Amino acid sequence: MLSYWLEIVLAIGFVTALIIPVAISDKGRRSFVLAVRSLWLHKLRAFLSVMGIIIGTGAVIALMAFGEGSMQDALDDIKRMGATNIIIRSVKPPDDGSTAKRSFVAIYGLTRHDYERIATLQQSGTITRMVPMRVFPAEIRRLEKLHNGRIVGTTPEYADVNQLELAAGRFLTDEDCLEMRNVVVLGAAVARDLFPFSDPLSPENRGTIRLGQYFYTVIGVLRDRMPTGGTGGSQAAEDYNHDVYIPLETTRARFGRTVFIRQSGSRMGEQVEFSQITLTVSDIDKVRPTGEVIREILRQHPRQDWAVTVPLDRLEEAERTKKRFQMLLVLIASISLVVGGIGIMNIMLATVTERTREIGIRRALGAKRRDITMQFLIEAVVQTSLGGILGAVVGLSITFLVPWLASLLGETLPAKVHVPSIFLSLAVSVTVGVLFGWYPARRASLLDPIEALRHE
Repeated sequence: MLSYWLEIVLAIGFVTALIIPVAISDKGRRSFVLAVRSLWLHKLRAFLSVMGIIIGTGAVIALMAFGEGSMQDALDDIKRMGATNIIIRSVKPPDDGSTAKRSFVAIYGLTRHDYERIATLQQSGTITRMVPMRVFPAEIRRLEKLHNGRIVGTTPEYADVNQLELAAGRFLTDEDCLEMRNVVVLGAAVARDLFPFSDPLSPENRGTIRLGQYFYTVIGVLRDRMPTGGTGGSQAAEDYNHDVYIPLETTRARFGRTVFIRQSGSRMGEQVEFSQITLTVSDIDKVRPTGEVIREILRQHPRQDWAVTVPLDRLEEAERTKKRFQMLLVLIASISLVVGGIGIMNIMLATVTERTREIGIRRALGAKRRDITMQFLIEAVVQTSLGGILGAVVGLSITFLVPWLASLLGETLPAKVHVPSIFLSLAVSVTVGVLFGWYPARRASLLDPIEALRHE
């Protein structure tokens, strides 16, 4: 809707700017010369009258540039946070009420067959990355110390997808997965609890922890990270500080297909091949269609034991916020243009009063009403057009100069030239000249020639 009105305003402004000089005749061109000479005789007054237009045009361009830069920076951050990701999770279905169908081991969720079918989308280039995960709670031990957290079996790409930063050491590699090594990367809280007064990676410490029946060598420690929320369309809540990361193939080899979980005095088993698969889609526009294709693939499950989450909602909300922000900036800056137009109308009305005798002489010598209207209208349009051009120069100068000054002070102020705002400002400035210059010009043309000649 906004782009539609932008096109209308641009059309009105540029058509007006083109038609007025071209459509006038030789007599009209003489009126144009007279209007320019009249403005040149009162240079200071003409300049002061267009100050509102200059400020308004410069404000539109500068505000739109800084708003565009800030919003683009925010959108890039949201994209890096996973707006092009699709999260597929295994969801445990409700227990069946019939005792005949109850089982001590719950079998549900994503399977390797699902993973292979979804992986076929990579051949078309729609999906650029697939990160499988197997997650389950466990006791993490070191000597007499114990930490209740989660074991996350995954691949090396997990750190990139979830924006994990290392405090020390390294993350998992492809060699760790292929060779099924007993290596582990600790979350910040796990490292603090199990190694409170020592470095997990120091050779003297020989950092090892115990998961189940096996010992694992610590190869990395993550930085402390704020837990993520699980509201809206985003992925489920995650607290990375209490997780430990081991290669996915190591998880299969050491823990098998079935994991037994003790909870509230009970003990039960779960057989889940993949707890979650995170997909990275190549293009924003392909996220939703790809999500629908994945849903069709997973609908072949006999039960609803899966969930597909598309965090693209965050990006769409940010883009809607961007549009509202742009409209607000245009509204604020347009006030200056309107005020500038009113100032020009006041000056033109005063000019008509001062030049009443001149108007009477021109009418007595044969000038028609449309000639008088055209002369004063051209004066208004010339003022607003020059004001729009000067305002565009001022706005672009602010756009490039202020971020440079901010960088000298060690601050970052993103700015991106919003090209449509330049054309919009120029078109509006010309339109303001036509609208606010028409009434004084019409009033001048309606003066009685005899009364105008008698005016002192």
